[in-house]
Amino acid sequence: MSRALRMFAWATGVACVAIGLFHVIAGNAAIPGESDAGPTIDSLGRFFGAIFTGYGLAWLWAARQHPVPAHAVRWLAAVFLLGGVGRLLSLAAHGWPDAFQVVLAAIELALPPIWFWLAAADERTARQPAGS
Repeated sequence: MSRALRMFAWATGVACVAIGLFHVIAGNAAIPGESDAGPTIDSLGRFFGAIFTGYGLAWLWAARQHPVPAHAVRWLAAVFLLGGVGRLLSLAAHGWPDAFQVVLAAIELALPPIWFWLAAADERTARQPAGS
């Protein structure tokens, strides 16, 4: 379980850093259908891109720890889940977004339970005495 958790955390961190930097560099062009959204959305998107880059770096930090800290994984997974809940609230308030955003919402709602499960399984394994 430890290897799976470490690899999953590493992949998540790399993906989030790449996505975040893309938003910082590309601005509105990084948002499907919003390339002409104007300077306010461009500023907001680049800011959130930097925040998402930091979020990815936190995943990479967790992946490099031995053992991977389950409490950090739970917090990072909870933040990701909150993003998915935010998308559901947006859907309820404003309707369906671009199809790509719907896919992202599904990912943001589906992955956290896997992280929670991996973190718990890794903790149980770490608590078992050697050789049992």
